[in-house]
Amino acid sequence: MANKYDFIIAELRDKIGTIIFNNPSKLNALTSAMLLEIIEALLEFKEEKARVVIIRSAKWSKVWSSGHDINELPLDGIDPLGQEKPLEKALSAIQTYPAPVIAMIEGSVWGGACDLTITCDLAIGTPECSFAITPAKIGVPYNASGILHFINRLGLSHAKEMFFTGTPVDAETALHFGIINHIVDSTDVETFTYDLASKISKNSPLSIEVIKEQFRILTNAHPITPNAFEHIESLRRKVYCSEDYKEGINSFKEKRKPDYKGK
Repeated sequence: MANKYDFIIAELRDKIGTIIFNNPSKLNALTSAMLLEIIEALLEFKEEKARVVIIRSAKWSKVWSSGHDINELPLDGIDPLGQEKPLEKALSAIQTYPAPVIAMIEGSVWGGACDLTITCDLAIGTPECSFAITPAKIGVPYNASGILHFINRLGLSHAKEMFFTGTPVDAETALHFGIINHIVDSTDVETFTYDLASKISKNSPLSIEVIKEQFRILTNAHPITPNAFEHIESLRRKVYCSEDYKEGINSFKEKRKPDYKGK
């Protein structure tokens, strides 16, 4: 399977697909271009009937991904995390991929990349890995589906702590929170992850496909009224149309501390 991508490397071997982030100059930021390539690779793996997909960075990475490319966030009153955005489409592609998707984490994980990690079915991390969800640091109103991902994976209290503080959590805390399934030494993490994928690939693919879809349906089975949904969207609109939102993004680009006014 020849690689045809600019920002990822896609490989298929022994029914195991691998997506390797390959944009080190931007610390593997989740640019629209990279996210669209991830979606395309998943579609290709689906056609090839890959029974497991592993998403990873290059070996020994210090940063797994720096998260959503902040330069792509709009400043003109447009929802920065709408369902039509590439990040949301990529997360949906992972959720609906008909086989397990495993995140193999080396280095730090920031912002939207943290959401991508917990959207994967399983995650394996090294002792050096860390995770931070940072919308409150830059004044971004996270969307309801993303918050639900965290509640489902971490539970309400841990999800609130990560969102409210924006502070990175280390590997041991991530294991305790349920972000990762295992901590494995850097020298062994690749072997461990691919051995796990190999075990999964030998099971019934149809059974796993159906079980994964049941997990997806059941974890998303939170009833919400149209009025409640509209209220959530109006709350988020209040943020991304605010001066604080512009201040958060501009301060990040200018590498200074934000001066939030609460308006």
